[in-house]
Amino acid sequence: MLTMSPNELTIIAAHDGLTAKRFSCRELVDSCLSAIEKKDGELGAFLSVFADHARADALRVDEKLEEREHIGLLEGIPIAVKDVILTQDQPATAASKILHGYEGAYDATVITKLRHAGAIILGKTNCDEFAMGASTENSAYKITKNPWDPERVPGGSSGGSAAAVASHECIAALGSDTGGSIRQPAGFCGVVGLKPTYGAVSRSGLIAMASSFDQIGSFGKTVEDVEIFFHAIRGKDPKDATTVDSQLPITHYQLSKLRIGIPKEYFAQGVDPEVATAVRSAIKKYEDLGVKIEEISLPLSKYALAVYYVLMPSEVSANLARFDGIRYGASVSNPEVRNSEAKLLPRSFASAPSLASAPSLMDVYTKTRGHYFGAEVRRRIMLGVYTLSSGYYDAYYKKAQQVRTLLRHDFARVFKQVNALLAPISPTLPFRFAEKTEDPLQMYLADVFTVSANVVGIPALAVPCPRNDRELPIGFQLMGRPFEEELLFSLGKAYERQISLS
Repeated sequence: MLTMSPNELTIIAAHDGLTAKRFSCRELVDSCLSAIEKKDGELGAFLSVFADHARADALRVDEKLEEREHIGLLEGIPIAVKDVILTQDQPATAASKILHGYEGAYDATVITKLRHAGAIILGKTNCDEFAMGASTENSAYKITKNPWDPERVPGGSSGGSAAAVASHECIAALGSDTGGSIRQPAGFCGVVGLKPTYGAVSRSGLIAMASSFDQIGSFGKTVEDVEIFFHAIRGKDPKDATTVDSQLPITHYQLSKLRIGIPKEYFAQGVDPEVATAVRSAIKKYEDLGVKIEEISLPLSKYALAVYYVLMPSEVSANLARFDGIRYGASVSNPEVRNSEAKLLPRSFASAPSLASAPSLMDVYTKTRGHYFGAEVRRRIMLGVYTLSSGYYDAYYKKAQQVRTLLRHDFARVFKQVNALLAPISPTLPFRFAEKTEDPLQMYLADVFTVSANVVGIPALAVPCPRNDRELPIGFQLMGRPFEEELLFSLGKAYERQISLS
């Protein structure tokens, strides 16, 4: 009889194993660290690993278990954290050269909540620089490979977290989703991912990219995993004025009384036939469950990508202005620090301009930002500065905000007809490395089905379909009304049960 290694378990199964003393917390943590040691040199999911801290935390959980004390569902569960989320006194690079050597001054609110719940942080995961990308090819440190095919991308920007969960290097992981950065890598790596409602989870301690879009969410092996995670991290936070108390009562939904809308615009020309077939199969599973399926139209959704790529760079240009080489992070103004860092860095890090070539404060700013920011980050900053500049603000930024409001009305109208929406996550299968890097527009189009949920602020859950004949993952997303994550969990779990019976 085959038995699963502890690191391959879900949150519930790992919790049950701990409480039944089938294995210790130290053994659970060591099984994850062993997987990281064996796989991550090739996979590249982690930027830093906190093995000693994780083992010390595991010892405390084992002591509680020995004393027969109660432990919560997340207590002793090894997790990974996307490296745009601050953990105190530990690296927080946002996968950028400009933050090399920086350590978090405090824990993000979600980290405080997870530590309180007893979760054990294994390390920080790779991502596109400052979460800007759809493939994790924009990291300044390494690329992350898809666990199902090392020649393909894991998606982005939270590719490291998705790959870590899919390869069983951790039980679950945190990510962030600004335009699809949890759902797309979840779909590409065959795991579950949740982008909560905007305001449901605190963003305090998240290195900001685009503040009106950013949301922290999670990856898990099952819908129940991300449900447990969501319950642990949600809620109002005085450090984030956008948050609200979203702890609504859990409702038991009767599937036969639910209606799922299928947006016809999401199945237009350009969707890979294998993706369309897999998502249509998921729709059929819901029909078999008695859910009513209704084709609906979101005519304004075709503008969502354009709205996103006007507003998001505008917010990027404002948020990244703080990285000036003066207050923290790498800088051309401190050659001693730079030279000491150079021992740990690739050669390109050590070739920064010297202070002698930066005689003024403005030169320090421009030379630091020009050298340490990657190409995609610089591109988005310049786009944002342009759209906010005098003479173009009304034509671009203001107009995009107006269309964003119309999109919110469009979705609100549809949600009067149906309880949830079902659509593809990505129009393509996981693509190969360098396939889209030479054409930024093609890379941006990878977000075409995911950005709407961020533009209008609704929750969205990525659920994997059975893998295709080539063993490549394909997923679909469920979108719901604001703060109706519980409905999405119910629908997602119903689908998983139906698949397990097939």
